[in-house]
Formats: sequence, C-alpha cells, structure tokens
Amino acid sequence: MPFEKSRNEFWLSQLEKHLTQERYSPQTVQQSRMIGRGFLSYLNKHRIVIETVKPIDITRYLQYALCRYRGRHQRDPRSLNAPKAFQWWRYSHTSSIYRLLRLVHGHWPPPPLPRTPAEIFQREVCEQYEEWMTDVRGWSPETRSNRSDETRRFLCWLGERGSRQGLLNIAAPVIDAYMMQRAKSLRRTTLKTRAVELRSFLRYLHTTGRLLLEPSTAIIIPRLYTFEDIASVLRPEDIKVLLEVTRKDRSPKGLRDFAILTLLAGYGLRAGEITALRLEDVRWRSETLRIRHSKTSVYSDLPLLPRVGNAILDYLRKGRPQTPAREIFIRTCAPYRAFKSGSSLHRLISLRFEAAGIKPQGRRGPHAFRHSRAATMLRAGVPIKEIGDVLGHRSAKSTNAYLKLASEDLRAVALEIPVEVNA
Repeated sequence: MPFEKSRNEFWLSQLEKHLTQERYSPQTVQQSRMIGRGFLSYLNKHRIVIETVKPIDITRYLQYALCRYRGRHQRDPRSLNAPKAFQWWRYSHTSSIYRLLRLVHGHWPPPPLPRTPAEIFQREVCEQYEEWMTDVRGWSPETRSNRSDETRRFLCWLGERGSRQGLLNIAAPVIDAYMMQRAKSLRRTTLKTRAVELRSFLRYLHTTGRLLLEPSTAIIIPRLYTFEDIASVLRPEDIKVLLEVTRKDRSPKGLRDFAILTLLAGYGLRAGEITALRLEDVRWRSETLRIRHSKTSVYSDLPLLPRVGNAILDYLRKGRPQTPAREIFIRTCAPYRAFKSGSSLHRLISLRFEAAGIKPQGRRGPHAFRHSRAATMLRAGVPIKEIGDVLGHRSAKSTNAYLKLASEDLRAVALEIPVEVNA
C-alpha cells in the first residue's frame, strides 16, 4: 500500500509539473490533479496497474465516479436534462485522465488493436504505404494524411474482404460499389480527389504484388472540364470590412487572427504555408518574407508588406504566448502549440466573417482569399508569370486557371447578340 501511494504521488506530481510547464491555468492544474487522484485510487482498489490501463477501465471509472457523485449530492451533475452540462462533467474527467495517461503511455487514447487476420494485414499495409509515400514519393505530410485517411476508409469498408487473399483478387465491381457509396455524400470535384487518392493506393498494391487488377482501368474518375467553374472570389469591400473589424479586436486571439488575415489578403498564401511560417522566415533587416510553398516545396522571398509586417510585429509583442515553438502562429489556449495544418484556419476565418456580419456568396475559407488576390492582380494588369511567382506555381498552366476569375472583365467586352438571333 505505501508503495502504491508513493507511485500515485509520483505521477500526480509529474502531471502537475507538466501542466504548469504547458501554462495551463491553476484551476485546470488543480482539477486535473484531483480527478487524477480519484482515478489512481480506483485503479489501486481494483488492482489495476496504470501502465496496463485499457479504455474500458476509463469507462468503468466514469460509471463509478458518477455513482459516487449521485450518492454524495443526491442528484446527477447539474441535470441530465441539460446535456451540455452533463457532457462537460464527462469531458472534464476524461480530459484530465487522458493528460495523466499521456504522461505514462506517451500517447492516449491508443489506436484500436487489430482483432482479425484481415485487420492485422490491413494495418501492416497502411504502415508500409505510409513509408512508401514518405521515402519513395516524398509527398507532403498533408498529402500523406489525406491519402492514408482514404486508404483506411476503403479497407474498413472492405472489412473481411480486405484480407491478403481477398485484396489480391479484388474485382472492379467491388471498387465501383465503393465509389458509388462515396459519391452519395461528395461533390464531383471532391469525388475526383478521393478517386485519385484511391487509385494511388491501388497502384501501390499492384506494384508490390498485393493486387492483380490493373488500377488504371479499375477506377472511373469524374471528368472535370477546364474552367468549368468560376472559383469563389471575395469582394474587395468585404475583405476591407473584415480586416477593419478584426483589427479592432485587441485580444491575443484578435491580434493573431488579424495578422493571419493580412497575410491571406496581401499575398494569397495557402493556409498550410501560413501555419508553417517560422520566426526566422520574417527577415526584418531585408524586409522580406520567406515562404515555403507546400505543393512544390520550393522557397520564395516576397517583399514584406508594411501592413503585414506591422500586424505580425504587433502579434509577436502583445499576443503570442511564450513558447519554445518556432512557428509564428500559436493556439491561444494551453497547451500552446502551433496549428496542426492549414485546415485549422477554416473555422477561425468563418468566425471572423460572422463577427463582421459578412456572408460571402461562395466559399469563405482561406483559398477564397487566394482567388481574390489572383483576380486583383489580373485586373491590375500583372503578367501571368509574376502572378505565378507570387502564388508559388510551378508552371504557367497552374496560373492560367485563374484567368477565369476575370469573368466580369470578359463580360465587359462580350459582343451583344443581334435582335434577329434573339427572336
């Protein structure tokens, strides 16, 4: 018993030290320590070693803690008629326990263990495919993540048909059925992306001898015609209002969001290029901004616009949390980390649009700013080559797609249809 008590105190002190270093609030540190103590006592009572804890043990502890709460207070946490309040009680317990278990296990929750030979094989294939994408193809982390997600979704859909022998002899109708199921909830452009990702995985299987079917004929990819869509473009007046409203928010989050929005509006950067910006990428003496383009992995040195430089400097001085991270933009709550990927900016931007009372007609994500910047440069007569350099395109073909953004200019020079033809 004294040994177990000393072990509990060791892990609780480690938890408190870790949360303090990560700059969690004193209230959160105290709450996590209290819940962690209760969880460790429960494990000791049931003779469970914390190093061997399983997800089912947490579920049973929550049931046990809820029963104790009811016995002590003669009621549920606040009220079961208020789902959010009850969920908050559950969230506060699970998050505190997860923080403790991450210290012990390194990560939590653990990935589910494969239960059948097919699942074991599928896990092995996914791990090897991830290595192939990294070592052979050299794809970016975001590309690898997207293709791995689609791979796991496909194998999960196959189920037991995704065994070593079943995958080897898979036929085109099975893949067609999967794509038809995916098509029910996806736009045509998104479906094409998912089809390309799946074909890449099938090619890997074919190359490594795990699939007999030829992938090039197994997947029918939706045809998209050049310039068939006019991309979503934000109006200059909407961007101006958005920036002005965000600039008035002098909180750390407001300072950060304003700097991000000025980067989007000023350069048309990809979201991933903004979240990957590091402190050393802003070269104050030479007044340049070093950008690593996520798609091509090449670097560009862009002139540091005064408004962008002032916004970043304001955020660094008054809004950025103290953290050893080298990325410029950091989350505003503990643990203070950089954004995981560019997709993290979507909600941030949507909330800023709502705060400004702006309802864009099309998309309101980071890429809409990119399209708007390209349209502005087109209307200003900037050569296509220079637009491509700013946007980080590898070839002029990529930049030519933005010509369709000048749709209003094309309408201005369109010929009128004779009356006789109209009749």
